[in-house]
Amino acid sequence: MALAIFGISNDGLNLAATLFVLGIVVVWLALIVYTYFDARRRIADPFLVACATIGSFFPYIGTAVYAIVRPPEFLEDAHERELEIKAAELRVRQLTEASCPNCEYPIERNYLRCPQCQHRLKDPCPSCRKPVDPRWVLCPYCETTLSERARRKRQPARRKAKEPGKEAKPRESTPPPKRTEKEPVREPDADPRKA
Repeated sequence: MALAIFGISNDGLNLAATLFVLGIVVVWLALIVYTYFDARRRIADPFLVACATIGSFFPYIGTAVYAIVRPPEFLEDAHERELEIKAAELRVRQLTEASCPNCEYPIERNYLRCPQCQHRLKDPCPSCRKPVDPRWVLCPYCETTLSERARRKRQPARRKAKEPGKEAKPRESTPPPKRTEKEPVREPDADPRKA
């Protein structure tokens, strides 16, 4: 006769008790395996993964403690969230760069003027009339060399004032030309939308 567990001498009850204990051991081993695989998906440090797995060898309590203190998200989710944040920052930077420096209205790359405030954004190329940046030496579309005078005209007046050793000369004020009676005053064009 087989050795009775818990002092049970009945074969049917002994079998049920043996299966119950076996089930508890199988669930405990499954929790150890679950803790190991879950820790690998949530923790990047192998030492901490080993500590979580060893902690789960305490029956049921180790896995419960791990479930309480484990990181809230998987490593893949954290990596994906970081990529989404970087993409959002890039999009914000692109939107900031693609706005008018005067009124921050959204603009396209090929706009010469802002449609909102009419601020000049770029100058047209003298030959192909495509927008060119004021700092460019030649037009990238038609390879026309931009004139030195036109580039100097585009430079802001602030740059001239900041140059050390050079002081800005005061401009001689000349009175504006007086209008004579013979010059016709130009009336604004009629709005075509009202016609």
